[in-house]
Amino acid sequence: MRSSLTRRGLLAAGSGLATAAALPALSGCSSLASADSDPDTLVIHTQLGTTAPGSPTYLSALDRFRKENPGLKVKNLVNGDDLGQVYETSRLARKEADVVMVNLYDKTLAWTDVDATVDVAPYLDSWGLRERVLPTALSAWTDGKDRLRAFPYFATNWPVAYNRALLDRAGVDEIPATGDQLVAAARKLRAKGIAPVTVGGNDWTGQKLLAQIIQTFLSQDEARHVYTTGDFSGRGAREGIQYFVDLRDAGVFADKAQGLTSDSMTTQYNTRSAAIQSAMSSALAKVPEAVARHTEVGGWPLAERSAHERPTIIRAFTLIGFWISPNGVRKIEHVEKFLRFMYRQDTVARFVKESGRDMALRTDAVSGDFPLVAAAQRLGSEVSQVLLPDVYVPPAAAQPLITATSTSFTRGTSAARVRATLEAAYRSA
Repeated sequence: MRSSLTRRGLLAAGSGLATAAALPALSGCSSLASADSDPDTLVIHTQLGTTAPGSPTYLSALDRFRKENPGLKVKNLVNGDDLGQVYETSRLARKEADVVMVNLYDKTLAWTDVDATVDVAPYLDSWGLRERVLPTALSAWTDGKDRLRAFPYFATNWPVAYNRALLDRAGVDEIPATGDQLVAAARKLRAKGIAPVTVGGNDWTGQKLLAQIIQTFLSQDEARHVYTTGDFSGRGAREGIQYFVDLRDAGVFADKAQGLTSDSMTTQYNTRSAAIQSAMSSALAKVPEAVARHTEVGGWPLAERSAHERPTIIRAFTLIGFWISPNGVRKIEHVEKFLRFMYRQDTVARFVKESGRDMALRTDAVSGDFPLVAAAQRLGSEVSQVLLPDVYVPPAAAQPLITATSTSFTRGTSAARVRATLEAAYRSA
């Protein structure tokens, strides 16, 4: 399915409501004109700089970069989830930042294809940085036309966190490894007034867990086909949806999960209101020490006849990359200095040690102050890996899938209805 973010679509997005929504967001940092045309000013547009994990380390690194390059001015524009829309609006005005730090998802999937950003592979090679990147990350960031969309940077592990103390209180002797064991554990937890699995059923966290459970009966190739085409009619996809529905209606998920968000999910787990959460490494880094010392990380329990041998986790290498814009090409010598600095071993190590970030780069640094992140990094043969669907879902279907997720987490919604809702998300695209 072709992305809706064609050149015509990008132009259309810059008018009417899209522009009205995006302009104030950028003006919160400065204005569209702040993407400075001064040849001695490097402009960076990022999601780091507020409460996003790694923000303090990033801001500190930016200060060091400025001190090491006193003749180069640096402007830092910060946006949250609206960064993609804001960047596209600024690109329409030809006032986009030189470097954009954002993940590969939704709108950004189409940027290189519509010349909103450039293929960075020639720069990666000419600057001698290819060997710094994990091969899996390079593959994940490369599109179907063999273009490298961005310089890979952050990665993530996405295991399941189990509060061993709460499980013990409820009389659950072992970490659940099968769906039957998970259902039995949920009943015991509920009897003690403890929510079993907390999940943001109304946002991206629920969408990812739903996708992970559906993949119980899918090989990676089959999952790739399902999430590229939106065709959930195959037996494996239908069995995965039914497995999800069976778990949901057995009370595995927290009450009213369809209305919960990532914030409410982490709050429930971190305050011991829920015993289990599917948590990416940035969430694991936020688990309080008093809870972390009772937490074990593992995979999502399997059903009979699963396509996987062990409980599953998600690993992804597309969390944040450095994209170069057409404006950035005009200041490529400044961009090179910045990228070389961010790829330095000491800079990378600080993100690992200070912020508990997983990296898409080669590093020997260990997240010593973030034991759950380190534990997730050590998960090996005891888990199987499933796909993060983000890089396969067409951009226009990404948000409709969030709506479909909330419907799916609503108890009583049939497997047929869940399937129809998921497939409708693709048709709406």
